[in-house]
Amino acid sequence: MFNKNIKLVLAVASIALAVWQFFENEIGNGIMFILLAGIFVLLYFKNEIIVLAFLRLRKQDFPGAQKWLAKIKNPEGALVTKQQGYYYYLQGLMVSQDNMTLAEKHFKKALTLGLSMSSDLAMAKLNLAGIAMTKNRKREAQALLKEAEAHDKHNMLGEQLKMMKENMKRAGNQPKRQYGQPTSARAGRRQR
Repeated sequence: MFNKNIKLVLAVASIALAVWQFFENEIGNGIMFILLAGIFVLLYFKNEIIVLAFLRLRKQDFPGAQKWLAKIKNPEGALVTKQQGYYYYLQGLMVSQDNMTLAEKHFKKALTLGLSMSSDLAMAKLNLAGIAMTKNRKREAQALLKEAEAHDKHNMLGEQLKMMKENMKRAGNQPKRQYGQPTSARAGRRQR
């Protein structure tokens, strides 16, 4: 993986070579260098490592995706802002099953840095809502769930949103526990 600044230098050098080839009447070589510059510019905005990690995630290969993401040593220096957002988004998806606190931190950082697709925003907010709900922060979970619904324009997360709402309703219907009393003692008191 090249640093983002190296990619820009290579793009500028390729354009300079293309101009030189055009002046030398080597039109084919000039076109090839312009295409090469286009590839470097594309890789500046779409990091190849993040794309490969997304492909691994699509196949449900979490260890493979983690291996690709581990190749990015310094995300702040190597990636532009949106790519950093996706880096932390992917990290959050990977650790969401094991460490909810770390996943919450990654998702919040990804939202702060920005995600370009509304479906990714919806997924990050849905995950944050689930984490907030498990940590018993119902109002925050409801707000995040509404935001996730607003970002899910193509109804890709419809089933997950519906399940999350049902889980929130079930959690809201459960009686509040009083600390120090077992569940059966509270039930016995209500029957009297």
